Amino acid sequence: MDETIIDFIRHGEPVGGRAFRGHRIDDPLSIKGWQQMRDAVDGQCPWSHIISSPLQRCKAFADELASKHLLSATVDDRFKEVGFGDWEGQTPTQLQTQRLEEYNAFYADPVNNRPPDAENLNDFISRVIDAYDDVVKNHANKHVLVVTHAGVIRAVISHVLHTEPFGLYRIKVENAGLSRIRINHRRAMLEYLNHKL
Repeated sequence: MDETIIDFIRHGEPVGGRAFRGHRIDDPLSIKGWQQMRDAVDGQCPWSHIISSPLQRCKAFADELASKHLLSATVDDRFKEVGFGDWEGQTPTQLQTQRLEEYNAFYADPVNNRPPDAENLNDFISRVIDAYDDVVKNHANKHVLVVTHAGVIRAVISHVLHTEPFGLYRIKVENAGLSRIRINHRRAMLEYLNHKL
C-alpha cells in the first residue's frame, strides 16, 4: 500500500442518550449504541490496528472488535473528547432552558465562549492533532481505525481541510458514523463523513 488510510468512528449512543459528556463522564454504550457500532462495521474489519479513546463508550467496542478479528488495539488518551467543564452531564435541552445566553454564545463563537471550566479549544485541537500526526507516522502505509468522539473527529477534519476552529461545531458527526482520511503523496484528503461500511 502506497498510502495511509485512517478511519475514525464515533462511539454509538451512550446510556442516558444525548448530553455533553466531555471526558469527565464515562457512560457506557447503551444497547442501541452497541447495535449502532456493530451495524456500522457490518462484520467487516479491513484494518491492521485499532486505536481507541480511553473512555468506555469507545474502548469497549474497540476491544470487542479487536478480539473478534485477532487485531492489536491500543489506547491513546489524547483521543478523548474535549472537556466541557460545567456543562458535562447536561443535555442541550437543559442548557437551553437554564443557560440559554451561555449556550447561544458558545455556538456563536466556540473559541472565545467556552463553558465555565471547559478545556481550551485550541489546546484540545493541538492534543488531537499531535495524536493524529503520530498515527500517520507510526502507521504509514497501513489502514487503521480510531474509535473516538465527535469533537475529535471534527478537530481532525478541520485540520485536514485547513479550516478555522471557529467553525468546528458546523460539522455534524453522527453516532457510529465512519469518517475516512486518505493520505498519499504527503497529501491528506477527507474521503467521507458519517459513512457505514
